[in-house]
Amino acid sequence: MDNDMINVKFKEWTKGLDPVGSRISVFEHIRDIPYAIVPELRDPVTGPAGMLKLNKGSCVPKHFLLGSLFTKMEIPVKYASYLFDWNDKKVKYTLPLRTLTEKMPVTAHLACKAYINNRWILVDATWDISLKKYGFPVNEKWDGVSDCRNAVTPVKEIIHDTLDDRVLYSDEQRKSYTEEEKAAYGNFTAQFNNWLASIRAGQDV
Repeated sequence: MDNDMINVKFKEWTKGLDPVGSRISVFEHIRDIPYAIVPELRDPVTGPAGMLKLNKGSCVPKHFLLGSLFTKMEIPVKYASYLFDWNDKKVKYTLPLRTLTEKMPVTAHLACKAYINNRWILVDATWDISLKKYGFPVNEKWDGVSDCRNAVTPVKEIIHDTLDDRVLYSDEQRKSYTEEEKAAYGNFTAQFNNWLASIRAGQDV
């Protein structure tokens, strides 16, 4: 990771705050980075800083960064993969996007489990606030101690004790995709990112 940039952000986001306020602030700043699928940011070493530079990223770099900053606060962290179907009926996709989701492979969403107040809780900073009106389960007001809502409707949970375990799992999962699934994922990614950008620009499409 680009430690200088990350350290600057950490100090900025936690300055003058107590432990609970610090983790809420870190969570909210990461949550509010505009969501976008950027495959180049999947690397746990370069992804978080790359996301900060681009000011956009998916659940993967968001939770790599969240896990890193929680560790700085001496909060134990594990990484959690949640298998899910992109064709979520609660999300108000455009018709072309809805059609594309039907061809998408099962995907692994990433979130963090943090050990707070003697229990492991789900911390999920995936969706930014602007996506709420389109049916995305945004975590608006996290209290710093309770479970967040999961950003997806999971069909299976896999807990990874280390970051390396999660990276290996993700690599193996992507290798299992058929050529048709890879093509569908690429098509969906481009159109999904464009749709999210139009939402933030105030264009209902």
